[in-house]
Amino acid sequence: MSLEVKIGPPQLAIHQGHTVFLTELDGQITSGSQKGLYFHDTRLISNWTIFANGEPWELLSSGALRSFATKIFLANRALDSEDGPIDAHTISLTLTRNVGGGIHEDVDIVNHGLCAVSFNLEIAVRSDFADIFEVKAGNVVRRGRVVTTWNERQQRLVTTYRNQHFRRGIRMCVHNSDARASYANGRITFAVSLQPGGRWHGCLKYDLDDNGRIAHAPQTCGAGNDASPEGKRLAQWQRAIPSLECSNETFRRLFRQATDDVAALRVPEHEDGRRQLVPAAGLPWFVALFGRDSLITSLQTSLVYSGFARGSLATLGARQAVERDDFRDAEPGKIMHELRRGELAQLGLIPHTPYYGTADATLLYLIVLHAAWCCTGDRELIMRHLPNAERCLKWIDRYGDRDGDGFQEYETRSSDGLRNQGWKDAGDALVYPDGALVEGPTALCELQGYVYDAWLRMAAIYDMLDQKRRASRLRAKAVELFERFNDVFWDEHAGFYAFCLDGGKQRVMSIASNAGHCLWSGIVPPERASRVVHRLMEPDMRSGWGIRTLSSKHPAFNPHSYQNGAVWPHDNGLIVEGFKRYGFADEAGCIAKEICDAGAFFALNQLPELYAGLQRTDASFPVQHIGANVPQAWAAGSIFSFLYAILGLQPDAPAKRLYVDPVLPPWIDTLTLRNLRLGEQRFDIRFTRANGNTEFEVLKGARSSVIRRPMPKWRKALAKGV
Repeated sequence: MSLEVKIGPPQLAIHQGHTVFLTELDGQITSGSQKGLYFHDTRLISNWTIFANGEPWELLSSGALRSFATKIFLANRALDSEDGPIDAHTISLTLTRNVGGGIHEDVDIVNHGLCAVSFNLEIAVRSDFADIFEVKAGNVVRRGRVVTTWNERQQRLVTTYRNQHFRRGIRMCVHNSDARASYANGRITFAVSLQPGGRWHGCLKYDLDDNGRIAHAPQTCGAGNDASPEGKRLAQWQRAIPSLECSNETFRRLFRQATDDVAALRVPEHEDGRRQLVPAAGLPWFVALFGRDSLITSLQTSLVYSGFARGSLATLGARQAVERDDFRDAEPGKIMHELRRGELAQLGLIPHTPYYGTADATLLYLIVLHAAWCCTGDRELIMRHLPNAERCLKWIDRYGDRDGDGFQEYETRSSDGLRNQGWKDAGDALVYPDGALVEGPTALCELQGYVYDAWLRMAAIYDMLDQKRRASRLRAKAVELFERFNDVFWDEHAGFYAFCLDGGKQRVMSIASNAGHCLWSGIVPPERASRVVHRLMEPDMRSGWGIRTLSSKHPAFNPHSYQNGAVWPHDNGLIVEGFKRYGFADEAGCIAKEICDAGAFFALNQLPELYAGLQRTDASFPVQHIGANVPQAWAAGSIFSFLYAILGLQPDAPAKRLYVDPVLPPWIDTLTLRNLRLGEQRFDIRFTRANGNTEFEVLKGARSSVIRRPMPKWRKALAKGV
C-alpha cells in the first residue's frame, strides 16, 4: 500500500475580498508570528488564543471547508476546577469561522464526561494594527494610538487605531451566547457550566472598520453553507463558468480547485460608480490590486471568465499614470504595478499609492484588451479602453524605450523602488553567467516579445476599426522589432536567446526560463523555435516537476530560491502555450503533466505560487517553498493555460468562431468542456484520443462555429493581419 503525501504550509487561511484570517492549525494566533486577521493591508488581530481556566486547548483536527470557512476541533487538557478535577479530553471545543466581509465565529462546547463541569472559557485578543509590509519584513513600528473599550450592556469590544488621517478598527460582538461575557486583562471570559452530555454555544461577530466604512460579519451561525450569501455567490460562480470532465482525475481536480481559487481571490474595486471584480494576486501577502498579476490572470481566464479582463482593464485603466513621479516610478501612460491601502501607503511612507515599477504591465494591458475582444466580441469594450491603449502605445515608444535603441529597458528612479521590474522582480533574480548581479538599465528578452505581440494585437484592433494606416504602421514596427531582436538577442553558439541586455548593451547569456515567454509572444522565427524548445527541455532546465526559472548548471542556481531555480506554475503555463503555438504539442503535454503531477501532492490540489526546483526521482515528491502564496491567482490560472494549449483553443468571437487544434496527450483519453462561452454563444465539446489522434464532437452549440485550425496558423495570421 502506497503512502499518499500531501504538502502545504502548516496554517489555516480563510479569506474573501480584502479580508484574510491566517492562523495556526489550532485556529490561534500567537504573538510574534506573521499570522493574523488582515483587512486592507492592516493586521487587526495579532494575538488570538483560547483557554479553559487558563489552560490551553489541544488540537485534534482542523481544516478549511471552503476558501471562506474553516472548522477546528479541540479538546481540554486535564484541569483543576472548583468542582474538582476535569479529566483530559472529556470536553470538546469546536471553532467554526466564516468570512463574509467580517468574520462570524461559532464556539461550541460539549461535556462528554460523566460529571458536571464548570470552568472559565477565556479568549485573549490583542491588536497591533501593523502594516502588512512591516509584518512580512518582521519589523513592526507602532506609530499611532490604540484605544480599547468594552460595553457590558451591548457585549461589545471595540478597538481602534489612529495615526493622523489613518484609521482602522475592529468590533467584536458577543452574539447568541448561552452565557454573558465579561472583559478584563485583555480577555473575554464566559462562565461555562455543563451537565453530562450538556452543550454550550456562543458566537463572536467581528466587524471590520476601514476609516468608518464597516465590513459586517455574517449574521447566521454555521460555516458558510450553500444557503449562506457566501455559499450562494460561490454556487452562482460555478454555474457561470465552464466545467470539465476528464478521464484524468488529477487534471479534473486541479481544474475544479483552480476555478475555486480564482473565485476566492476576487476583490471588488469601484470605478465611476461601478463595482468591478478583479483578481488579487495571492494569499496572504498579495490580496491587493496588481498590474502584472491581474492582467496575466485575466489572460489565463479569458475563456473561463471574461469578467476578470473587463474588471482589470477598467480598474487599471482608471489608474493609468498621467504624469512623471519618480518616487512612484510613474510616467504618463504607464500601467500601475501595485496598490496598497495600509498605513504606510496612506501616510506616503511607501510609493504604493499606487506604485508603477513594472516594465511589463503596460504591454500586457494591450494584449489583454485584444484577448478580451477575441473572447467576447464586444466592440464597446474596445472603444471604452482605446484611449488607455493609445496612451500605452505612446509610453512604449517614449518611456519603455529609454535610450531609443528600439528595445524596452527599465531602471528604477524611486528611492524605494524595485531593482528588477519584469515578472522576476526579486533583487537577485537577474544574474550574469558568473553569478554576479546584472547592472542596468536592463532589457529583458520577454519584454521585447510582449511589445511585438502587443503591436500586432493593436494592429488587429485598428483593422477592425477601419484605421488601416495605423494598423500598417504597427505591423511595420513589429517586423522591425522582430528582425532586430533576433539579430541582437540570439546566440548561435548557445542556440538560445539572451536572458537580457545589460546597461552596456551586452548580452547576458544565463540560461533561464524567460525565453519561453518569447515563444508565447511569437517573436521567435519557426526555424529557431525547435532549438529553444529543446533547450528548455534539457535536464538542467526541466526538473521533472516543470521547467526551472534558472539552469541547474548556473553558479547562482538554488532550487529553494525565489526565482533562481524554483519552479513557477504560471511561468510553465505561458511556456506550454508557447510550445503549442509553434506546433510542439508533445512537449507542451509533457510539461503540463509534470506540473499537474506536482499539483496532486499539494493540499486541496492547490498549486502554490512556486515550489523548489529539485530534480524529480522515482522516490520523491515536490518540496514547498516556505512563504509561497497559496492560493495564488496566476498559479491557479496555469491550469487554464494547459487546457488552452492541449485543446489549441483560438477564440474569435467577433466572427462567431472557435478554432481548435486539439492534441490530447497520452495521459488524457477523453476531455469534455461544458458551458464554454464565446461571446453570446455557449458550447459543450467532447475531445477524444484514439490511435494517436484527437477528434472532437460539439455536443451543444453551433457545430459550424467550431473549426479545426493548427495553432501556428493563428500565430501567422496575427502577424500578417489576415
